[in-house]
Amino acid sequence: MKQEERKVCFDYDLQIEAYRFYGIMQKFPNHFHEYYVIGFIESGQRKLSCKNKNYVINSGDLIFFNPFDNHACEQIDNKTLDYRCLNIKPEIMRKVVKEITGRDYLPYFTNPVAFRSEHAQLLQHLHQMIMDELLDLEKEETFYFLMEQLIEEYCEIVADIKLDKVEQKIAKICNFIEMHYAEPISLDDLVGICDMNKYTLLRSFARKRGITPYRYLQTVRINEAKKLLELGMKPLEVAMQTGFVDQSHFSNCFKDCIGLTPGQYRNIYIDEIK
Repeated sequence: MKQEERKVCFDYDLQIEAYRFYGIMQKFPNHFHEYYVIGFIESGQRKLSCKNKNYVINSGDLIFFNPFDNHACEQIDNKTLDYRCLNIKPEIMRKVVKEITGRDYLPYFTNPVAFRSEHAQLLQHLHQMIMDELLDLEKEETFYFLMEQLIEEYCEIVADIKLDKVEQKIAKICNFIEMHYAEPISLDDLVGICDMNKYTLLRSFARKRGITPYRYLQTVRINEAKKLLELGMKPLEVAMQTGFVDQSHFSNCFKDCIGLTPGQYRNIYIDEIK
């Protein structure tokens, strides 16, 4: 079996993260990110679930997650996974899109998988330059040319959508969770802010968001924890400030969703802080 390797680099020129997971077998539970993910499979076959649809992804396939797209994946070929991805915050994506298109908007990737994409090789080349921490013209040039192609081929501009009554209630619940994530939250608390019984709330939330309220809460906590770790805060302090019962629970949840321990993630940014 391949020796497991997990590496993350933050590129200060492009202001994006690059992940490299090599030889892993980890199953990732249903979760979401607040940023865009553009990744590809180097080797290994996985079952991907995204927004309540299932896909089988293989070597050469690209994957796209918009912010808040719920997704989960697991290995199905009994072999390890080799995977690379770029994580791009919405504010950086908006800046890049405006530079490329001249228009101020956030793009929306219409499908989470591009099978056997011709762009995989260019993405791999860009990713490796970031991993090698290169500071040259080719890296930035490759990034912009790649993003131009991906936006043109796989994205659309989404018009504002009016929310129905159920969606308005779910949005209210999400807002409550995002405001009170550091506090203990019960199902009674959520029922108290919307006109639903417990079962209807759970079913409606899962149907609309593709994720349960509890998993939504945990994901919000993890996303907030990342921001604190990036500032150099110690994992124990972060656990206490983001609503986890203890550091062990925090570490397990963080690795389940991110693929790294809180300490490993913090170390990406600690040298820059110093």
